[in-house]
Amino acid sequence: MSLIKVALLQMAACGNDQDANLAKGEAFCRQAGEMGADIALFPEMWNIGYTFFDPAQPNAREIWQAQAISQDDDFVAHFKALAKELEMAVALTYLERWDGAPRNSVSLIDRHGETVMTYAKVHTCDFDRESACTPGDDFYVCTLDTAQGNVKVGVMICFDREFPESARILMFKGAELILTPNACELEANRIDQFRARAFENMVGMAMTNYAVPQENGHSIAFDAVAFDENGDTADPLIIEAEGSEGVYIAEFDLDKIRAYREREVWGNAFRKPRCYDLLTSLEVERPFLRANARR
Repeated sequence: MSLIKVALLQMAACGNDQDANLAKGEAFCRQAGEMGADIALFPEMWNIGYTFFDPAQPNAREIWQAQAISQDDDFVAHFKALAKELEMAVALTYLERWDGAPRNSVSLIDRHGETVMTYAKVHTCDFDRESACTPGDDFYVCTLDTAQGNVKVGVMICFDREFPESARILMFKGAELILTPNACELEANRIDQFRARAFENMVGMAMTNYAVPQENGHSIAFDAVAFDENGDTADPLIIEAEGSEGVYIAEFDLDKIRAYREREVWGNAFRKPRCYDLLTSLEVERPFLRANARR
């Protein structure tokens, strides 16, 4: 049995105090390591606690943007060293310095302390504060070396999960497990939607949210396996946190997931792409026209 343990680091941030967030993130990573985690997953934009700015204040945007860090910044380097020390992968989130507006990013650091993938949020919330961010331009999957063996990992961030195309393209690229940093209320509809992503793509799904009082917690993980070998319904819920801070471990049985994907039907074999041209159309019509949408 090949069990991958993902630690959902459900925390409330220390505002935009990066030193305090670094120290708190390290403490939670160390706890995850003691619990035997293979991967530690942060909530969204952890380095500044998913804080933004008041556009009515002079120079507020410039001050906020100055908090962005690069992939080579000391904040990232600290967690690369920690990942190596703990022999545990870390999915670290931060406001990433970029040409022009910064990006909402996550770097997946392996247990050897190397960054194996950096992903920037594609579906930025352009109707809200994230219009100040540069959207990412692709979805990525990497092979992550863990003590339990290799696993193909994809990443999406918060609002990405509300578009079925995000998880779908990650599945097509080979993802067996999708990690999802989050920063919004996780209520029944969003949770059911996340469950559907696991079901329709036969992929393990793990999401970390901010704890109360910043958000409502409910970090959650779903298995890829919706039916057992006999065709009987299986409960895909692995774990759902309540609102409080904590490290919540989600275990994924890769052997079961891989066997399930070999026998079940929700992959690529029975799709009809010839009928899907409209999915890539750039046309938007009423009632969905929005002046602030970026294509």
